Amino acid sequence: MFTSSIGKKYLMALSGLVLIGFVFVHMAGNLQILMGQEKINAYAHALQSLPLPILWGSRLFLLAAVIIHAITAYQLVKENRRARPNQNYIETTKRAGLASLRMGLTGSILLAFIVFHLLHFTIRTIYPEYSEMMTVVGSPDSNEIHDVYSMVLAGFQHTWISVFYIVAMFLLCGHLAHGVSSAFQSLGFRSENWRGKLELTAKAYAWLIFTGFSIVPLLVLAQNWGIITIFDITASTETLASN
Repeated sequence: MFTSSIGKKYLMALSGLVLIGFVFVHMAGNLQILMGQEKINAYAHALQSLPLPILWGSRLFLLAAVIIHAITAYQLVKENRRARPNQNYIETTKRAGLASLRMGLTGSILLAFIVFHLLHFTIRTIYPEYSEMMTVVGSPDSNEIHDVYSMVLAGFQHTWISVFYIVAMFLLCGHLAHGVSSAFQSLGFRSENWRGKLELTAKAYAWLIFTGFSIVPLLVLAQNWGIITIFDITASTETLASN
């Protein structure tokens, strides 16, 4: 079944729904940085302290969802091109829309962003000094834990990184605005009666995700430019200097 076009659409839709849910949970967790150093550090430490089967099981599950989503999307694009080697671009543009036509491109860029994000904040190979950021703020037992608060603020003080994150989240917004509605259509849950409402909900969700993920780098940039003061950036710069 899953080698057919319909089966591939099911796989892409189901894996897409998994990722749609994940980005919301991830966004909600990240926004705890707005509540201060103790809150975000305690949250991050709690995640890292999960039992290994749960921690790595969830990571492998998400990795599988990303791989399945990317592979099935690539296969479906190839099949569509073979089916319509001389497609009418004007008519297609009228029926689909820019987001639909660029799903493959935005998906490829977002895949590259995911790799960068993991190397930046999770594996920390781009800036190895982030691994040395330790603190007792947010620790449940007064032992030193990783200072996620300082790491994130230090990361977004690089203007090019903040801009890259914001642009990537804008592309994710467009991807979600089309993808959420398409996932329900592929699974047969979208009817003409509530198609408009579903598309409106998808766009609202997409902009919510964009806002939630972009607000922190935007605030850090604004603070660096002297527009506002909301984060204790001194702590992150002092931590880097001491290392």
